[in-house]
Amino acid sequence: MSESLLNVAASKFGQAEVYRVESESHPVSFESNKLKEIMRRDTSGVALRVIDEGRIGFTATTDASRESELIDRAASLAPFGSEALFSFPAPDTYPTVDIVDPAIPQVSQRSMIDTGQGLIERLLDEWPDLLCDARIGWSTGRGRIMNSAGIDEEYEQTSYYCSLGAQLIRGTDMLNVWAGFGSSHLFGDDELDRLLQTVRRSLRWSKETAIATANTGDLPVIFTPRGVSATLLHPLMSGFNGKNVANGSSPLGERWGEKIVDERISIFDDPLIEGASGSRPFDDEGVASRRHALISNGVAGGPLLDLQTAGQLGMTSTGAAGRGLTSTPVPGSSVIDIVAGDTDFEDMIAGIKEGLVIEELLGAGQGNELGGDFRANVSLGYKIEDGEIIGRVKDTMISGNVYKVLSQVEHIGDSSDWVFGSMRSPAIQCLGVEVATKDE
Repeated sequence: MSESLLNVAASKFGQAEVYRVESESHPVSFESNKLKEIMRRDTSGVALRVIDEGRIGFTATTDASRESELIDRAASLAPFGSEALFSFPAPDTYPTVDIVDPAIPQVSQRSMIDTGQGLIERLLDEWPDLLCDARIGWSTGRGRIMNSAGIDEEYEQTSYYCSLGAQLIRGTDMLNVWAGFGSSHLFGDDELDRLLQTVRRSLRWSKETAIATANTGDLPVIFTPRGVSATLLHPLMSGFNGKNVANGSSPLGERWGEKIVDERISIFDDPLIEGASGSRPFDDEGVASRRHALISNGVAGGPLLDLQTAGQLGMTSTGAAGRGLTSTPVPGSSVIDIVAGDTDFEDMIAGIKEGLVIEELLGAGQGNELGGDFRANVSLGYKIEDGEIIGRVKDTMISGNVYKVLSQVEHIGDSSDWVFGSMRSPAIQCLGVEVATKDE
């Protein structure tokens, strides 16, 4: 059906693209220490994008019986679509990426239930008052892209994931901690143990509460890998998004090739990492994947571009197009990889007389995120005194600018952890974070 749809569309419009996806997922979830849900989800659909008299027409359906209607619908929508500043790409040489594990579809529901129950029981052995949630699952997916320039490519991907959360209620105090990991490859006891130890560490550090010290930027703050993701990643990546660069809202618009942060910071978008959840041989427009330097030794590399934003800027797509079935492609990251440094995490903590460790924020995204600002309440963070963590901070807000904070780096961790399988980061110790407390 895809071939005939493309042939008809190409003959009518000249330029056309067919994007087809199929997926199957099997999640198992636990809530408040009990098995809650066992499900299976199957999705499939096709999207048609055409260029008609210089404008983009786009439509999609999940109903196979209505695919023949897509041609007329695209024709009726094209006059109202955006001006097309690109042509569909020709076939290319695509890299091989190991993102399929045939063992994943063999994982049984019983096995996933046992995994969830086992993790919860091990937590309850030490903290019997916990309310634990867990989610374990696997999925398989297939994507195919065809266009009138000759591309006809597809790839499969498997996914296995596990997340574990714990809630502890003590009077009016409610503590929530979580950790999760995902991969294209099946993982076992070692990864599950690391997941469990992450939650245990958060619970251990949260046994006592502490009052943070209000500060205007001189207090050392350590962002764990999850803290980097929760606090710094989104305002930073907004500056590299090709859409923001093209419309002039990115603060990096004229700064490519300039030093923008500390020279110890190097960040890559790398869809070629084997087993990573966001890895792929090509993007959702058929452009070959490649490792892309966002920041190299503190210097801004280049934006993440799809075909349209590359056309707007007079540049070439970086293979960063992502899309849902019912939406046109937009530029975005695949797998974020932040290069590790040379400082042990425990040594970071031991070297601080007074400071904070940040893991999670509540309401992140406040402030001028496009300009690199962040401002949010700390939902999970800890106070350091005399080289030791003394407890979890409450009623604390942090704010700052990601470019200024990453220009005041003190230490970078010597090992990296995955945050769900789409980001790999070390801990980063910085100055420049403003801290406000309720009693300030």
